[in-house]
Amino acid sequence: MTWSEMEPLLTQGTFDTLYMVLWSTLVTILGGLPVGILLVLTDKGGLLQNRPLNKALGVIVNIGRSMPFIILLIFLIPVTTAVVGTFIGPTAMIVPLSIGAIPFFARLVETAVREVDHGLIEAVESMGGGIPTLVGKVLLPQALPSLVSAVTTTVITLVGYSAMAGAVGGEGLGSKAITYGFQRFETGFMVATVVVLIAVVTVIQLLGDGVVRLLARRGRTA
Repeated sequence: MTWSEMEPLLTQGTFDTLYMVLWSTLVTILGGLPVGILLVLTDKGGLLQNRPLNKALGVIVNIGRSMPFIILLIFLIPVTTAVVGTFIGPTAMIVPLSIGAIPFFARLVETAVREVDHGLIEAVESMGGGIPTLVGKVLLPQALPSLVSAVTTTVITLVGYSAMAGAVGGEGLGSKAITYGFQRFETGFMVATVVVLIAVVTVIQLLGDGVVRLLARRGRTA
C-alpha cells in the first residue's frame, strides 16, 4: 500500500478517533467529577458523611474499573443501541467509552481531592461555608493541577479504548488497523497506524503536562 493510499485512511481514522475521544472525555468529566467528589464528601468525616452511600458508590466504581473494556463494549451493545439507535460507528462508541472511563476518572478525582489541605477545608467549615462553597472555592481550585493530570491520563486511556472499539465497528484508527493492517496483511499500514497513535498520545501528554506546570507556577506566585 502506497502513502497516497494510506494517507486518506489515516486521516479519517485519526479524525474519528479524536471525535470519539473528545466527546467521551466531556461526558466522562461530567459524570466522573461529581462521583469522585461525592466519594470524598460522603466518606467518614466528610460534610455529607453517609457510609452506606459511600460504600455503594465505591462498589459501583470498583466494578466498572475491574471490567475489561472489550467485554464492557460488547455487554453494552443493547444500551448503546437504545441510546444512539445503533452500536456501530464513532458516535455509538461514545456511550461505552464514557461508561467505561467514568469509574476510572472518578477514582482519580477522589485521589486528587483528598490531597487538598484539610486546614483549608476546616477553615471553610468553621466560617459556615456550605457544600457549594467548599467544592467551588476550595476543593476544585486547590486540586486543579491534579485534576488536569487526571484528565490527561483519562484521555490517553480513552485513546486506547477507542482503538479496541474498532474491533466491533467503532471506526477510528483501531478499526483501520484491523481492516487494512491485520486482515489484509499490510504491515506498513499497521506500523503507520501505531506511529499516529503514539503521536496523538504524545501530544496529549505534552499538552496536559504543560497546563499542569502553568497552574503550578500560578499557584506559587498567588
